[in-house]
Amino acid sequence: MSAPRTDTRRAIVDGAARLLREGGPTAMTTRGVAELAGVQAPTIYRLFGDKDGLLEAVAEHVMASFVADKTAEMAASSAADVDPVDDLRASWRRQVDFSLANPAVFRLLSDPDRVVGSPAARAGREVLASRVHRLAVAGLLLVPESRAVDLIHAAGVGVIQALLATPADQRDPGLGEAMIDAVLGAILVDAPEQREEPNGSLTAAVSLRAVAPDLDVLSPSERQLLVEWLDRVAHGVTRPVS
Repeated sequence: MSAPRTDTRRAIVDGAARLLREGGPTAMTTRGVAELAGVQAPTIYRLFGDKDGLLEAVAEHVMASFVADKTAEMAASSAADVDPVDDLRASWRRQVDFSLANPAVFRLLSDPDRVVGSPAARAGREVLASRVHRLAVAGLLLVPESRAVDLIHAAGVGVIQALLATPADQRDPGLGEAMIDAVLGAILVDAPEQREEPNGSLTAAVSLRAVAPDLDVLSPSERQLLVEWLDRVAHGVTRPVS
């Protein structure tokens, strides 16, 4: 894509993002976007096909910027050895706040058919997986990393949908915190008795599985075999019902 074409596309996306943020999808008219971007309406159709194509591009742009910030924050937290639970809680709050401030972007990228093709959504999930990996390395997980990621993601989507479905002045301000508390209570070791059997076996397996790929003392085939064994332990031991 040539530089002028790239600049034009960026101007259109920036203008559309502003209208989307200020007034939602209905405010993102072709005429309004064209005026802000300083282009003719046919240019928008030529670059994006239709309004739905433009909306997808805008959502991807806004989400990509947010995920880039989250990636930088995660790197800084890791370098500063910030408590991984505190880091996860802070990231959860930022995600909820971002989604409530950008409901159109959230709704678009929470659509299962659209999210599969979204690089920004995939990158966001990778950032979450990295935060969960820190919990595993610290020996704090009671469940396999993949299950923890799924639980946190599902809980986040659910709580945001519930809040967006409620008028702003009637929303429960503590709902997000209550949800993350419930999820963390299900996936984290938080008491000495949870380190006892069978939870102790699971926690140890999950923690060792997190670092197994980096154990250079083992050969590649040995590391692979160890990972397979630990996955079997992690997925085969269940937490007893209290």
